[in-house]
Amino acid sequence: MKQTSTQFKGIITYPITPYLPTGEIDLKTLNQLIEKLVSNGSHAIAPLGSTGESTYLNDEEWTDVAQASIKAVAKRLPVIVGVSDLTTANAIKRAKIAEKAGADAIMVLPVSYWKLSNNEIFNHYAKIADAVSLPIMVYNNPATSGIDMSPELIMQMFRAIDNITMVKESTGDIQRMHKIRVLADNQLPFYNGSNPLALEAFAAGASGWCTAAPNIIPQWPLKLYEAFQNNDLPLARDVFYKQLPLLEFILKGGLPTTIKAGLKLQGLNAGAPRLPLQPLDEAGSRKLETLLGDLKKLC
Repeated sequence: MKQTSTQFKGIITYPITPYLPTGEIDLKTLNQLIEKLVSNGSHAIAPLGSTGESTYLNDEEWTDVAQASIKAVAKRLPVIVGVSDLTTANAIKRAKIAEKAGADAIMVLPVSYWKLSNNEIFNHYAKIADAVSLPIMVYNNPATSGIDMSPELIMQMFRAIDNITMVKESTGDIQRMHKIRVLADNQLPFYNGSNPLALEAFAAGASGWCTAAPNIIPQWPLKLYEAFQNNDLPLARDVFYKQLPLLEFILKGGLPTTIKAGLKLQGLNAGAPRLPLQPLDEAGSRKLETLLGDLKKLC
């Protein structure tokens, strides 16, 4: 039986990628943000996901962010680097960069222009796995990638590819998580990637919650996870529904856009998201400020 990845659990936080007014990567602010996330209790850091605007970075920028993030965490927490690209060759290149820089795992999101067959998806993962020795988190997010991987395909890859040891499910369909759990006989750790589904996902046995929320409300996701760890479902429900309006707002408004706006409201200017993304408008900023204020009163 293959060994699964037991070190990755709890609240796995996506940092944003900060920019200077010139449009260059702001590594100083990235370091400050990661220090804040580590200090505030995140259980792992996952740079270069969709929140980190990975798609909008060139190869040099992507490498700088990966290396700087791993260096800033400094082995205090596990680091899962997001690897996504249209081509298998460039995904392999990025996986190797992450491994060399000291990542603990990679999260692989296949991206589609042409519709990919199951065999093409399988081979994409297999070739990445052959190129590195890192554990691989399969990332299913059809809303951003254009690819929806069935539980059956994910299980096929899990059984056949040694490096594949985790799956992040972001479809927002709780039945996907239940099916993965049943098909894998509880041998494949799954992680929730849909903020509004966090309560149901933990109840279904999710090993963790991959989320950008701790950038601006670090204590609330942790309270939810801790409530489940203590088998306190009434507290878990209470904590979840108090933060749900904010979770829904940041998802609807776009994670890079809303998280950067929230950080700015809290005194950390990470710059605007990269075009074609736009900063949060004035009405949205007022709404976000109200939601953050409401949660602050409840602390």
